[in-house]
Amino acid sequence: MAFQQAEIENLIESCEGKIVITTHHKPDADALGSSLGLRNLLIKLNKNAIVITPTDFPKFLDWMPNRNEVLIYEGNEAVCTTIVNEAQIVFCLDFNDLARINELGAVVEASNAIKVMVDHHQEPKDFAKFQFHTIETSSTCELIYHWIKASPYSNEIDADIASCLYAGIMTDTGGFRHGNTSSKTFHAAADLLELGANNVKINQEILDQHSLRRFRLIGYSLNEKLSLIHNKKVAVLSLTAEELQRFNVQTGDTEGLVNYGLSIAGVEMSALIIDRTIRVKMSFRSKNKFPCNIFAKENFSGGGHYNAAGGQSELSLTETLAKFERAIENYTEWLE
Repeated sequence: MAFQQAEIENLIESCEGKIVITTHHKPDADALGSSLGLRNLLIKLNKNAIVITPTDFPKFLDWMPNRNEVLIYEGNEAVCTTIVNEAQIVFCLDFNDLARINELGAVVEASNAIKVMVDHHQEPKDFAKFQFHTIETSSTCELIYHWIKASPYSNEIDADIASCLYAGIMTDTGGFRHGNTSSKTFHAAADLLELGANNVKINQEILDQHSLRRFRLIGYSLNEKLSLIHNKKVAVLSLTAEELQRFNVQTGDTEGLVNYGLSIAGVEMSALIIDRTIRVKMSFRSKNKFPCNIFAKENFSGGGHYNAAGGQSELSLTETLAKFERAIENYTEWLE
């Protein structure tokens, strides 16, 4: 666990220029929630803080306070590059490898700004001067919460900040169902509710605001594309580039799709494999002892958490599916 709290606080206090906050591509609620939560705090501290995301994000996150202040790098490369180059500090939230922010990674790496990494994923790369990192915490939003509460800024958490942080904690714990949910997580969530987060509204915005298009995609995927292999202990769902186009898939439409396979009785591991044209993207989820992060790292240039990880493949979708089925055979001891 790396906590450089005092150094980070001193850095913020002494900063008189721009502070950039960025997060991984296709940000989820933890990524955007931690970014906006921190940004909203820094604005209250009279700092010039700007959130830049590598790509767009799901519409079900549009409710987040000050979401309209977020700059998206894709399509605004020149403007965002100038801002990063002018920054004194770059906060890197919810990722620990600059490759996770696509082309923006090279811009951040080249910047003279001091880099600060706040993250909860395994095997962080050594690109940041300061780290606030642990794999023992549910989410980056929970990390940001604990940092603020232990800092001189504890009384600055308002309803907007609390809402952003609660959203990330709620989603990264699967609604407080996953093994990364600790007593500290519940205490953090309870405190954020007392500080103004509206859990009913947040749940509705994230879980109950999906398009008819997305539900048709889910129905098709479960009925036509889901299969069980390895003695029905592994669920596999794949989508072609043509199918993505057929259902006009937008950012966020495949969010959570991998979890459907995992909810089938007897299934220990679930995989979602999607042809994104440039490369095949993969999401892995597991119950109990199957090591998704090890499987992703050893076979598909990926990584993540023990029970939730991702990977990618430069092969075709058909070849990737075949490779996946071969690879699973080497992990039978975790599927018994």
